[in-house]
Amino acid sequence: MSVVYHRTMTIAGHQVFYREAGPSQAPTVLLLHGYPTSSHMFRELIPALADRYHVIAPDHLGFGQSDTPPVDEFEYSFDALASITDGLLDQLEVRKFAIYVQDYGAPIGWRLALAHPERVTAIISQNGNAYEAGFVAPFWAPIWTYAADPNPSNETALREALGLDAIRWQYLHGVADPSLVSPDTWTHDHALIQRPGNDAIQLRLFRDYITNVALYPRVHEYFRESQVPLLAVWGANDEIFGPDGARAFRNDLPDAEIHLLNAGHFALESDLDTVAGYIRGFLGRVVE
Repeated sequence: MSVVYHRTMTIAGHQVFYREAGPSQAPTVLLLHGYPTSSHMFRELIPALADRYHVIAPDHLGFGQSDTPPVDEFEYSFDALASITDGLLDQLEVRKFAIYVQDYGAPIGWRLALAHPERVTAIISQNGNAYEAGFVAPFWAPIWTYAADPNPSNETALREALGLDAIRWQYLHGVADPSLVSPDTWTHDHALIQRPGNDAIQLRLFRDYITNVALYPRVHEYFRESQVPLLAVWGANDEIFGPDGARAFRNDLPDAEIHLLNAGHFALESDLDTVAGYIRGFLGRVVE
């Protein structure tokens, strides 16, 4: 098993936590997590890749072990989180990398790719959306309503997403055998989301999510122009980002490799070996 290092680095005055493993001279794979988790979601994937790749998995500001500055000290947005990640890569002198994107990690990854298309060697999307076809309407309706009118009533509806039941649901819905998913996942995430002031951080990001949709035309243009190698390994039973989001990659990347799994939003928790196998095969063909 590869050794995994747990490190921090100061970026724009904030402490950013990241996990790092694998030989530094090997091709780099950047793992970008989503809501409500952190690099903790990659705790088993990292050693599964690090024998062959240099793996980096940061915690976004407001998540995991990274700093959580209050909203009056940091302007939380997906632009800002991407900028912090970009700064981390610069400090680590990483100039080429493949990206694994999931949930919030996708719009952060798309911004990195748009800023530095020449740096991205490949993309792995695990329920990381880039198309309006991927949105499952019932889940997203209150988020669009809040973005259009962030009044107290609309905020109250979204606060339910911060609760333990909602976080547990994200981990268990669509999973063929829920006993494969450790309860440590949702209890860990819930404890960190419940830190004082973190609710305001998450509400800011909920409100900002609409900016990601506005970015999609530029992302699609990037796909068409670059023809970047892309693997979509997707939990097909996800009721947040549905399987049409995976199929849509072929609109702009005809050679995209797409695998729909009998899994949910956090496919690594139930199908780690399958996901890791697809990733190793894909990267072995397109990066090495």
